[in-house]
Amino acid sequence: MKKFIIYLCCGVFLPSPVFSQSFDLASGITESDTKEEIDVQKAEENVADDRGIFSFLNFSFIKKPADPKIDETKTEASEKDVPVQETPLQKMTRLAESGNTSAQLSLGYMYLYGTDGVQSDHTKAFKYYEMAAAQNDKIALNNLGSLYFNGIGTKVDYLKAAQLFAQAAKQGSDDAAVNLAFIYLSGDSKNKNLDEAVQLFQQAADAGNNTAKFMLGYAYYKGFRVPQDYYKAVDLIKQAAAIDFDEAQYMLAIMYTNGQGIAQNYGNAVKYFRAAALQGNIDAIMALANIFTEGTMYPRNLIQAHIFYNIASVYGAKGAAERRNALSAELKIEELLQAQSQAESFKEKPSELTSYIRQTFGNNIRRYIDENIKQKN
Repeated sequence: MKKFIIYLCCGVFLPSPVFSQSFDLASGITESDTKEEIDVQKAEENVADDRGIFSFLNFSFIKKPADPKIDETKTEASEKDVPVQETPLQKMTRLAESGNTSAQLSLGYMYLYGTDGVQSDHTKAFKYYEMAAAQNDKIALNNLGSLYFNGIGTKVDYLKAAQLFAQAAKQGSDDAAVNLAFIYLSGDSKNKNLDEAVQLFQQAADAGNNTAKFMLGYAYYKGFRVPQDYYKAVDLIKQAAAIDFDEAQYMLAIMYTNGQGIAQNYGNAVKYFRAAALQGNIDAIMALANIFTEGTMYPRNLIQAHIFYNIASVYGAKGAAERRNALSAELKIEELLQAQSQAESFKEKPSELTSYIRQTFGNNIRRYIDENIKQKN
């Protein structure tokens, strides 16, 4: 049954300060927490095909979900309890209070965002997500974890958030698995669990989660907690690139450039660099600028190089402004004016997945692995 769908739409990241609250994550998620028997079949009959994650740090971009279809056979309310003239909100509230999970999730969303004629009330949103989570609904568990993580409708409690993500992940929530994996990657040294993070990415990737596919692919690319395997890396990253995730497109271009796990193909490398650059990926923009300047793997084009360096300078890329200025002296005045005009008119167009990941985990999720590799070295 389709209910309110909270989409994963993918630039804020999980900064280290969010772990300033001290807690022992490893001991907090105990065997009894993670191995508790759960009636998965009962939960999934209510939430099949639904998704329910909102951003850790910014969830205002989430689309309004479709109208819910509430199964009233799952409520214990009797006809005598139903008002003669019941408003839609009264009906939804009655069903939610009677234990209907779909109604609880719907009210949680409505009060979180202030939709469908109700005023935003984070305390009530927390209440209804908590009611649904008490019934082991994996969407509610995941969303309630996000509320605890952000302190929305309740006090910030990172340990409780991690426990809820773990419980939802055990029920098969790929979104919760990804959330918990990033927590394990970005915690302080006491709370890091890098092997478990990779395992969670594997679980979520197997379930079709594209953020997890990229992160697992990048782990294989770098040999992070798994044997380095460019072939596996290409397979996973290519899947994320196919649905327009900019970092996946950038990494695929790198692998085409170097012939890592795939036949070397400069044309395809430029193709994917360009696809990522059009989404505003700074690394891809600089890569294209360098390629067009050097002319070693693609025809030299100083106008295009100037355009991309100029765009990169707007994003604050290191050395971009200096290289742009150096190229200006090599261009005719009409070429320079053309390049400047095209750069000024550039507007990034990130895909839905790219937007979601940026807003949830940051502009460069590769850094979660890169920084852990640096700390080890």
